[in-house]
Amino acid sequence: MTIRGESERASTRFQLGQAEPLTRPERIAVLVLIGGIVSIDLVGFFTSSDLDWFRTLLSIATTLSFALFIWSPLIAVSTLAGVIAVSLFVGSAAPALVAGAIAAGLVLRLASTTIIFAYVGGLLILNALYAFLYGEDATMPTSIALVLISATLSGGVGLALRISYARGTRLERELVEQAEREREAVLAERKWIAGELHDSIAHHLTVIAMHVQLVDDENSRPTSQSAIQTSARKALSDLRFVIQMAEDAPRGTGVPSGDLAAAIEEATEEFEATGRTVACVGDPNDENIPRGAEIIFARVVRESATNVLKYAGMGEVRIEISLEPETVSLKIHSPLPDVPRRDLPSTGTGLNRMAERVLGVSGEFTAGPDESDPESRSWLVSVRLPMA
Repeated sequence: MTIRGESERASTRFQLGQAEPLTRPERIAVLVLIGGIVSIDLVGFFTSSDLDWFRTLLSIATTLSFALFIWSPLIAVSTLAGVIAVSLFVGSAAPALVAGAIAAGLVLRLASTTIIFAYVGGLLILNALYAFLYGEDATMPTSIALVLISATLSGGVGLALRISYARGTRLERELVEQAEREREAVLAERKWIAGELHDSIAHHLTVIAMHVQLVDDENSRPTSQSAIQTSARKALSDLRFVIQMAEDAPRGTGVPSGDLAAAIEEATEEFEATGRTVACVGDPNDENIPRGAEIIFARVVRESATNVLKYAGMGEVRIEISLEPETVSLKIHSPLPDVPRRDLPSTGTGLNRMAERVLGVSGEFTAGPDESDPESRSWLVSVRLPMA
């Protein structure tokens, strides 16, 4: 560690954090103490015939300066120091120094580090002046010792209260932060479950909905019934997978993976079952495709298959996979329908989730009509991911 680092670390040891303001019981206790002492001074002033009114006023002012700690420790310390200094030079130093010693508790409880050091230094200087002015007094050493002991005890109590309240505040803040983290974790888990259900089960339900419309056709009934049965079985398998993931249970077999070739094969079967043709350009089993990219591509193929079954027109679906030195790309072309379909609702969640997956790994994602070939009237989903 460098010398500068050592000095910075050492300086922080003497820094007190932001003090908590006086609590309501503390304010009440301070005000009751002030009221009691002032009442005693006033009773003594009106009942004693030879009492010095100026010293009585100084004593009352010294006591009332304690109330300023409720609003501003700096003003309170400045006022108290001025009153004690005046008391020192008018011959009423001992009671004022005792009051200053008691006030050390409030200073340590409320003031900043700078004010604390200034107060301690000022209190020592005032005691030194007291010894210089009243050095011939036989009780002077005892008085100074009592003042210093009282200041130490009072300051220790104030510092203990300060540390206790600071620890309590810190614990409360940590509990709030922990509760917020737990709430965010629950929300993230709910969002993950909703996303997984959308990515898997919604796709199978779309296939079922498509084939239910074809069950009445004698020619397509066997194929549709088989497709409905297969999709229902896959939906149950995916549902078990999501439940196992949510419960953090051991994963069984038959759950969806990030196999791009399997996703394309499944989508091909579903397209062909609805009378569409499929052309795949590129090798989905290419080992040069990064595993992370393969997982994202598999998700994109699956979600795109859902959208194709819902909205695309009849014709050829073209899937293109291409590798470049720095990137790997996936493009899915599907024919636009002659008449937009409105019998199957959409929330737009699928495109958003595909975009989130791709953009989350610094990839590029576009989905919309193929502007490179307007005459083809096709919808293009394009994904480009970095090889790294």
